[in-house]
Amino acid sequence: MITSWVAVVVTADGQVRHVDADTHPDLFWAIRGGGGNFGVVTHFKFRLHEVDKIVGGMLVLPARADVMAAFAAAAEAAPDELSTIVYTMPAPPMSFIPEKYHGEIVSLAMLAYTGDAEEGLRVIEPFRKLTEPIVDRLGRMPYPEIYWPADPNPRQFTLRSKFIDTVDQRTAQIMLDRLHASTVGLPIAEFRVLGGAMARVPAEATAFAHRSRRVMASFIFLYENRDEAALHNAWVENAAAALDQGDGAVYVNFADGGRLHDIYPKATLERLAAIKAKYDPTNVFRLNHNILPKAD
Repeated sequence: MITSWVAVVVTADGQVRHVDADTHPDLFWAIRGGGGNFGVVTHFKFRLHEVDKIVGGMLVLPARADVMAAFAAAAEAAPDELSTIVYTMPAPPMSFIPEKYHGEIVSLAMLAYTGDAEEGLRVIEPFRKLTEPIVDRLGRMPYPEIYWPADPNPRQFTLRSKFIDTVDQRTAQIMLDRLHASTVGLPIAEFRVLGGAMARVPAEATAFAHRSRRVMASFIFLYENRDEAALHNAWVENAAAALDQGDGAVYVNFADGGRLHDIYPKATLERLAAIKAKYDPTNVFRLNHNILPKAD
């Protein structure tokens, strides 16, 4: 059965609301980026695109500032069909990574091209030529193979993230310096070049408003001893602060507590607060990045 609604939301008053661009459009706008502040979404409808095989995989590259900056530039120039993530970190003891690199800081680059395979092979070729790879596992593969297997012994982790303007050599060197200064645990510097179709949606179209940001950078620390949490929290906080670009804005799903003004631009937050006052005036849904109800 085809229905017109896009989502079903149970709001704080117990009402079941069918929402879309025409019915409760304010609530429809708010749930796309506003987190769990407005109700419980019990159903939602979305468009699936069949992806069978992709072109991509992993490149393990020397962790050098010039290589990281060149990778970021190549990713920004690539077509929408290509997505990339770069993790610069001590090389894990994976069987396909030469043993002499285990524990040494390298850049693990993940690439995924969804589109014509022959074109995909042409698109990824410049990344292979950035420098002599330590490991090259790029090629055609079933889409699920792009994901790493789950860690059988998951660790504690802490993370700080922010949007930045570019990964140039200076920024890449800051990332490397912070990694080399860490002496315990497993530190990671990550960046994702953004843009593409996401950036062509108007910022005011949804509660997620940071669509024009060019790069998302994160520092992550994995560790086992809970007693070390304060030490590693300080490391990621200081490392992220050292990336002195942008205005501190952050993607909501990568934000730590108390950063609402970094998660949402001022006008967006004011609009969310007014919608919160309409649908949840007593702040029932508050165990989240909490938006306080405030009448417009």
